[in-house]
Amino acid sequence: DPCVTLARQLIASGEFGAVRMVQAFNYTDFLYRPRRPEELRTEDGGGVIFSQGAHQIDCVRLLVGKKVTDVIAHTGNWDPSRSTEGAYSALLSFEGGCFASLTYSGYGHFDSDEWMGWTGELGDRKEPDSGAARRALRGMSEDDEIAYKASRTYGGQTERKPAVNHEHFGPMIVSCERGDLRLMPDGVQVYGEAGSKFIAAPPLHYPRREIIDALAGALRHDEPPTQDGNWGLANLEICHAMLQSALTSQPVALRYQ
Repeated sequence: DPCVTLARQLIASGEFGAVRMVQAFNYTDFLYRPRRPEELRTEDGGGVIFSQGAHQIDCVRLLVGKKVTDVIAHTGNWDPSRSTEGAYSALLSFEGGCFASLTYSGYGHFDSDEWMGWTGELGDRKEPDSGAARRALRGMSEDDEIAYKASRTYGGQTERKPAVNHEHFGPMIVSCERGDLRLMPDGVQVYGEAGSKFIAAPPLHYPRREIIDALAGALRHDEPPTQDGNWGLANLEICHAMLQSALTSQPVALRYQ
């Protein structure tokens, strides 16, 4: 995402010193969007840790720029009708002493896009409507929900709202030695010793342009992607460590970062 990339560039400039702490949190209606059955089974890769935690972990690792050493986490599984992890809170420790707090809830009540100027995850303009996803599922059979899911995916019949800003993954604040960086849908708000200023990200051309460009560059021009296969496996190790820590109430050391 351009705003994560911009924040990485600001950190790499050295102007704000080393990263010391990251706070990342996201409250959505993920668990009550239409789902196929396997998306609600943890053992099949369902639940918010594999589906959503991987994105949040990805962003935080890119911002910190160091290896994760250990994880301690708690998870929430609070709806018997959708019995998989719908929430988590995790503390990631990094080499060099930096740490990051990651929190996610997909239970469809509070919407943290309120703190992002009502810009949705996909960059669209949103209207506040607490509980709308839950209400839409009431009375649906499993087959109805699967069909509803298909209508919302690529090539489906449901019309998507146009993007007006870049995609984001909820509020994130990076605390450095000499300032804090707050990621926004259209740039980064900087809070430094000399005051606060907003630094705009490059303008939106079309959604996910940067992802498509990275894919094309890797396939056609042998350009190394920012996230390669080893990076993805490292994200997955953290997801599994979060589940293990939640079961044992103990921190889990990482081996494959």
